[in-house]
Formats: sequence, structure tokens, C-alpha cells
Amino acid sequence: MHIVANLGLMAAATLPTIEKRVLTLKSSDGDEFELEESIVVQSLMIKKMVEDGCAVGVIPLFNVDTETLTKIIEYLKMHQLTSNQEEIKNYDKEMAVADRIKHKSIEAVQEIFNITSDFTPEEEVAIRNENPHAFEGDFDHSLD
Repeated sequence: MHIVANLGLMAAATLPTIEKRVLTLKSSDGDEFELEESIVVQSLMIKKMVEDGCAVGVIPLFNVDTETLTKIIEYLKMHQLTSNQEEIKNYDKEMAVADRIKHKSIEAVQEIFNITSDFTPEEEVAIRNENPHAFEGDFDHSLD
């Protein structure tokens, strides 16, 4: 029995390490951020891209600047890496913006934060056609 146990340990020790998949997010400013897939897929939009096989290489986030993406990454990491629910609850209070825009349409978020799109109507149509997953779902269009 002792020999079997030792062989089991040796076999486990010689197994190749499973590498975690890394995804690269690219902000509208051109900055790239490499993150473990398990962190990034907390974003339903990116999770859908991964499931559909669209998240290969660099994932461009055309409407997210570096400053905003940094905050989003901080939020995702906090929720992935922290098991203390009280700590998460306190953090979320500080990041109350997330609750305010949860399930909002892109148009509602733009209006809430007074964001003016710099895309032409043709560019917006092209983006919607290229990334339909980002515009799917039942979104709340209210501003409250």
C-alpha cells in the first residue's frame, strides 16, 4: 500500500502543469492588459465572446479607455480573488457605479455619464454588426 501511495505522488508530481489561459484586453488608447481568463469572463460580454470563439488574440474594447479599463480590471480581480464577502460588499459600495449601470443599454450608460460617441452612424452600425454579442440581451434603458 505504501508503494502505491508513493507511486501516486510521484505520478502527480510528474504531471505537466496546466497553464491558465491568458486573454489580452486592449483599451481604446491602445494599452494592452493580460489577464487570466477566469478573471475576465466575469464580464458577460467577454464571456460570450470566449464561448463563441471570438476571444482569440487581443480583445479590442473600442469604447473603453485605459483609465476605465484599469478600474474594471481592479473590480474583476477583487471579485475573483477575494473570498471575504464583507470585504467585497465594502468594495462594492465604493464602486457603486457598477450597480448604477448594471443591465443598462450602451445608450443609457452614455447618457448617465454624459459620454458622447465619436463614431459616425456608419461606424456604429459596423461595430454593432461586428460585435452583435455586445448588444444582445434585455437591457434597461432607464437612467435611474
